[in-house]
Amino acid sequence: MPHSVHLTPLDADGIERLLAVAVAEATEWDVMPPVDGPPGWSPTRQDAFRRFYRQHHEVMYEVVADDRTVGMIRLTPSGHDGVVETGMWLGRSARGQGIGSGALRAVLRRAVESKWKTVVADTTPENAPAIAALVGCGAVVSQVGDRVVGTFVL
Repeated sequence: MPHSVHLTPLDADGIERLLAVAVAEATEWDVMPPVDGPPGWSPTRQDAFRRFYRQHHEVMYEVVADDRTVGMIRLTPSGHDGVVETGMWLGRSARGQGIGSGALRAVLRRAVESKWKTVVADTTPENAPAIAALVGCGAVVSQVGDRVVGTFVL
């Protein structure tokens, strides 16, 4: 059965919901920039997560599937005229169910509404599910160095 997927602009409560998903279902390097210290979800790393997401909340959305927060997707201006970047992460329990594709389609609609001309996303060549979602949602995919870049012309 398909999941009902929608995006919610990130706010303070959303940051806490995302943190709970991250701690339970993701590794820190999947969801935030590196933080000094031992691996794992220490109180210091959780505080760094909150700070990072507060600083960037205006370009981030909670991915909500079937009324449950399952991850984050973003639209970040690239600095190039009309171009915005997207990226996402999902908790382990939400992966492989079409939720990522649903979130990508939803963020592409937001990009169109905001009058962006191009959306780009990149991943590693080993991330077959991400590449499949990019292709399935209409991206032109190419290898650029050690990255795979998907481009959506809106």
